Amino acid sequence: MAHPMSTAQRFEAGDVWLADCHSHPELVWKAWHAGTLAEIESGALWLIAESTVTQGMPAAARIREEQRGPVLMDPYANVAWWLVPLDAAEELADVRQLHVRHAGWTLRCPPTGREVESMQWLWDPDGTGHLTDLAVLAAAFGPGGYRRPAEAPA
Repeated sequence: MAHPMSTAQRFEAGDVWLADCHSHPELVWKAWHAGTLAEIESGALWLIAESTVTQGMPAAARIREEQRGPVLMDPYANVAWWLVPLDAAEELADVRQLHVRHAGWTLRCPPTGREVESMQWLWDPDGTGHLTDLAVLAAAFGPGGYRRPAEAPA
């Protein structure tokens, strides 16, 4: 299903949301205008669940579009960072392939829709604050992958 906003509007909304996740949004904008990564601490609105790209991509393919939250990756370093809800540490404790970073951990972010220093968004923030549901993420990393409940519409 196509997103009702244009790509440029979606990128702008995602950038505004990301910048607003920082206590000083102007520093984020300054970094991006200089063509560098912006450092944004986790813990105010989201935490980071870290995986390898090689394990994360098959899991990502199991998650339906409307259930996807932002995922940043560095394919050269084989690292993916999933922006997840604040209760992720407890909820994802049994998922071996994911390491939940503590609040205050710094994520070095490019703006949406651009690659900077090999960092790129697999799924861009859309500006709404939507994050990947933890149960869906855990199931996607499981051996059978995420399966919709039987009563859910196709």
